[in-house]
Amino acid sequence: MRKALGRGIDSLITKVKENDTSGDVVQKISIDKIRPNHYQPRRNFPEGSIEELSSSIKEHGLLQPINVWKDSGADYYELIAGERRWRASKLAGKVEIEAIVRKDLSDEQKLGLSLMENIQREDLNSIDTALAYQQLMQTFGASQADVARKVHKSRAAVSNTMRLLDLDEVIRQGIQSGLITEGHARALVSVPDSARRLEFFHRIVAEKLTVRDVEDAARAFHAPRASAPRKARGAARKSPEVLELESALEKRLGTKVDICQGPGPQNGKIVVHYYSLDDLDRVTQILQK
Repeated sequence: MRKALGRGIDSLITKVKENDTSGDVVQKISIDKIRPNHYQPRRNFPEGSIEELSSSIKEHGLLQPINVWKDSGADYYELIAGERRWRASKLAGKVEIEAIVRKDLSDEQKLGLSLMENIQREDLNSIDTALAYQQLMQTFGASQADVARKVHKSRAAVSNTMRLLDLDEVIRQGIQSGLITEGHARALVSVPDSARRLEFFHRIVAEKLTVRDVEDAARAFHAPRASAPRKARGAARKSPEVLELESALEKRLGTKVDICQGPGPQNGKIVVHYYSLDDLDRVTQILQK
C-alpha cells in the first residue's frame, strides 16, 4: 500500500486547502460539461429518489451547489460531490447548475477530497461507506484509527462498518439497494456460515423479518452445537464428501440444501429449501440453466 503525498490523509487534505485560492466561489456552469466522478463511493442511485429531488429542484431550485474540479486545458468538469443533485437537475431539464469549482488537483487529491466529501454524507449506505473507508486505507496507507479520526467516528464504528464487507455479494447488494437495513446486516455478520447467511437474507426479504428476529436466529445458530448434541451427532454421520457437496449446492443456489441418505447406500434425496414463491422461482431458474 502506498502513501499518497508522503504523509497520508492529513497531508492530502492540508495540501488541497492550500491550493484552493479561489475560495468557495459559486459559479454557474453548463450541466452537459460535467461528468461523473469515478472515485464516487455511492454505487446506487434509486430512480424514485432522483425523481423526487428533481421535482423539488423544479419547484424550489437547487438549494446547495455541487462540488466539481477542472484540470487546466480540460473542456469538462468532474464531480467531487453532488451527483444526485446533478442527475436530478438534468432530469429537471436544467441547462446550467451552480457549482463550487476547484482547479488543478492531483489524482491523489481528487480521490481523497471526493471520498472525504462523500463519506460524511448521512445518506450514504453502510456498504458504500465501508468501500470508501477501504479505498482510503489502500490508497493512502491509512489505518482504521486514521480514518476514524478524519471522519469523526470512533475506531469501533469504522471497524464494525468495514466488517460488512465480509458479507456475501448478494447481501451487500441488498444493503446498497435498501432491501435490508444496516441493522439486519450487522446481525448477519455474526453468522459464520455463508449458506446460512444467505438463507437468513432471503427470509428477511420474503418474510419482512425485523432486526430482532435476525439477531435471535443468529444466536440460535450457535446454540444447537452446545445444547442439542443429538442433532450434532446426526449431522456428524454425513461423510465429509456429502457435507462438502451440500455446501457447494447451498452456495450455488443461495439457500439451505439437505442431502438425506436413503435406506440403501446408493439412494436418498436432495431437499432444497425456499421461503417465498419469488424465492422458489429464483431457485427454479438456477436449476433450469
